[in-house]
Amino acid sequence: MIAMHKFSSREQLDLRFAEQVAQLLANAISEKGCASIAVSGGSTPKGFFEALSQKALAWDKVTITLADERWVDETSEASNTRLLKENLLQNNAKEAQFFALKVAATLNEQTLAQLNNTATEQVLPFDVLILGMGEDGHTASLFPCSNEIKQALSPENKDVLMSVQPKTAPHQRITFTLNALLKSTTVFLHICGENKQQVLDKAIASDDVLAMPIRAFLHAKDVTTEVMFAH
Repeated sequence: MIAMHKFSSREQLDLRFAEQVAQLLANAISEKGCASIAVSGGSTPKGFFEALSQKALAWDKVTITLADERWVDETSEASNTRLLKENLLQNNAKEAQFFALKVAATLNEQTLAQLNNTATEQVLPFDVLILGMGEDGHTASLFPCSNEIKQALSPENKDVLMSVQPKTAPHQRITFTLNALLKSTTVFLHICGENKQQVLDKAIASDDVLAMPIRAFLHAKDVTTEVMFAH
């Protein structure tokens, strides 16, 4: 299911979205003493990250991680970790804990197993999940072109993190699986622009999740995906 929220400008979206997310994190801290949030990379969330970083919040009780990461060095322009450290883990939010996904030179079975265990123990389920969406309908690193897509979307998959190698995009990736992501308390899809509106419309029009993995969230019966959109 989806709930559509349209804003008159990207600036308005960023400010309102930051207020809403900060309140959700504050509520989680009030209820259980801590909060966790998973965000996505790309250029779209930069303004939102900056606005959120300035919110007055008990950031030392918040753990921030990524829905997925490219297995590249942090100095790379392709690094989502770098994006977060330059845009979100700043100002007030620099006091937050950061759960890194890219933790070694190579992504082998041992590293993946350790990350699975730590993520399960320390950050899951997420209080807030913020997804993006590619032109092909991928979200996180759930790529329709990848050999791993069926496993990543499978309800029987007990892994919370997987290694993924997309065929239509560079770099090996690590991504949270659909099962792990769907357990989030609040799910957002943050998109901007006419092209993404067209992709969203196409995704809503059918339920073939293997063709467009974002559909697994848009059509989930027990999950409401809050779509935050501005042209």
